[in-house]
Amino acid sequence: MSASAETPNPHPGMSLTHFVVMIAALMALGALGIDSMLPALPAIARSYHVARPNDQQLVVSVFLLSYGLAQLLYGPLMDRYGRKPILLWGLAFYTLFSLSAALAPTFGMLLLSRCLQGVAVAATRVAPTSIVRDCYAGRRMAQVMSLTSLVFMVVPIVAPAMGQAIILVVSWRWIFGVLAIATAATGLWALIKLPETLHPEDRRAINLAEVVGAFRITLRNRVGMGYTLASTVVFGGLLGFINSAPQVFDEAFHQPQRFTTVFAIVAGFIAVASLINARLVNRLGMRKIAHGALLAFIGVSAVHCAVALTGRETIATFTVLQAAGMFFFGLMSGNFGAMAMEPLGHVAGAAASVQGFISMVGGASIGFVIGQAFDGTLAPLTLGYLISGLVALAIVLAAEKGRLFAAHNAPGGDVPPGFGH
Repeated sequence: MSASAETPNPHPGMSLTHFVVMIAALMALGALGIDSMLPALPAIARSYHVARPNDQQLVVSVFLLSYGLAQLLYGPLMDRYGRKPILLWGLAFYTLFSLSAALAPTFGMLLLSRCLQGVAVAATRVAPTSIVRDCYAGRRMAQVMSLTSLVFMVVPIVAPAMGQAIILVVSWRWIFGVLAIATAATGLWALIKLPETLHPEDRRAINLAEVVGAFRITLRNRVGMGYTLASTVVFGGLLGFINSAPQVFDEAFHQPQRFTTVFAIVAGFIAVASLINARLVNRLGMRKIAHGALLAFIGVSAVHCAVALTGRETIATFTVLQAAGMFFFGLMSGNFGAMAMEPLGHVAGAAASVQGFISMVGGASIGFVIGQAFDGTLAPLTLGYLISGLVALAIVLAAEKGRLFAAHNAPGGDVPPGFGH
């Protein structure tokens, strides 16, 4: 992969392959802070003598909530000072608070460190989204986002296995140590190779009127906000699974040793979906793929819910139906994100922060409710999937004025208007 010869390279000094891998690596640090913890949650609970089993989910939920809330801060800062310097400060503090979590003497201190980790790593959600929007537009942006998601999805496949391997050999605290090392290495890479993609003429002053104005533009855009909200509720269903996954395999299936294998299979189907989307989106369009995937996701969720409610769920049916649902989630997620950002290129930093805040805080809240409803069966989880899919469909219909599958962009559109002038 390389930048087109007919247009200026939107990320000088980096090929498209290099660019995609770096953006994916930056985004993966947040996922690594979640997924590598999952096998260790029971051990963490035992280490701190946590009384309620469902309280172990707070290690994930606190991180997700602060991760979402902090994104409101990063958008205006990145629109004023540039993407790169703010990103590098976020990576530095993420490294520091990962070390703090590794050394936490109490469960309360661990949760505080996780909260501060979330604040710091939020930079790796706002910056990559803004950088991609700085460089690309239209279906080309969706294609780049899908390629990024493909590389990014390696993390959910390998992170739980990495966490499991660490706790088999040393203390769970070393998971945070490895996270600190990975963050420091990625930060050094970004420092050396990542260019600044925010044009000087696009820098926005930090004042209340400017920030409120950019946020208002984002919140009032029907299509952008519609796809942000639709993505949020579907993402919430996924986080419900992530929050309760260790308990699902331990208490519902009584096979905790299968967790990392099944989790990797499920994540692999999201990666496959991202690859397929990257190949097809420029030809078929974002809406045809995403809308069809949403309808299919609802269908699979309805079947999964019926299986769980009738008491016929086994680890085999769970793996097949969960993988199918996540395949269609993979086809939706990159396209929903691209369609949410597409009309907001002139306020990309603020838009990324507002959308990230809504999707992460909203998704984490939905996921927390689903996770806390875990009762030893798969019923709350599968019902959560079905409801989230139906709500997302209603939101998409409102955003599109009742029309599905109607293309808004012609093939191409890889460079924003005026780029390079």
